[in-house]
Amino acid sequence: MTLGLTAASTLLFVPGSRPERFAKAAAAGADLVVCDLEDAVAPGAKHAAREAVVDWLGQGGRAAVRVNAPGTAEHADDLAALSGLSGLAGVLVPMAERPRDLAEVAAALPGVALLALVETARGVRAAGELAAVPAVARLGVGHLDLAADLGADPDDPLLQHARHEIVLSARAAGSAAPVDGVTPDVRDLARVTAEAAAARAGGFGGKLCIHPDQVAPVAAAFTPTDEELAWADRVLAVADEGVAVVDGQMIDAPVVARARAVRERAG
Repeated sequence: MTLGLTAASTLLFVPGSRPERFAKAAAAGADLVVCDLEDAVAPGAKHAAREAVVDWLGQGGRAAVRVNAPGTAEHADDLAALSGLSGLAGVLVPMAERPRDLAEVAAALPGVALLALVETARGVRAAGELAAVPAVARLGVGHLDLAADLGADPDDPLLQHARHEIVLSARAAGSAAPVDGVTPDVRDLARVTAEAAAARAGGFGGKLCIHPDQVAPVAAAFTPTDEELAWADRVLAVADEGVAVVDGQMIDAPVVARARAVRERAG
């Protein structure tokens, strides 16, 4: 089942230039497929990719679309082509830095939920303003582009600090928990699992995937375990009793809120 942009925890990219993969991506079990018109498409293939995505979304397909960045030659053409498509489940806006750019996307695609991808230092500094744009359902982090912008290694602690800033900004703005970036090594599923678990522990609500094999471990990382659900049920069972202790822990309002969040993640 395809979830909306706000609720999805597994978002699977498929190149817009590979229409033969669209149906396969849709059958891979991800919460949401993202047809990519940006990084995964060569400059000379942008027009054909756009036509392929529009054709698929117009004939019963459903997906979000990552458009080309504001300020690029292809951006306006992407928005014009996507307007009015019933199968459009949301739009990912890369290199998000300015609220007015997101407002312009929203004006071109009324009623479409946006995910603002924070991929530059300016984007990190403006994350709160980006999340406050009414059409923005959630933020996402493109840590590889952000690392390049900073001249930092993608594994440097500086990138973790930026992730924290994005989570805090999203929460302060009242938007959904943000989406973490990709794990580029599609063969290293142990790393995918570890990075997804770390993202969840750090306040993220989902992760971008670039290969169908990454979907299952990411989904597992963002799904509460049986033990977590049992703990949440024990806490919620005594939530209205005033002072209570569960598993040796005093139960107060923050603990109850965490238990409710666990239950909400389980659906």
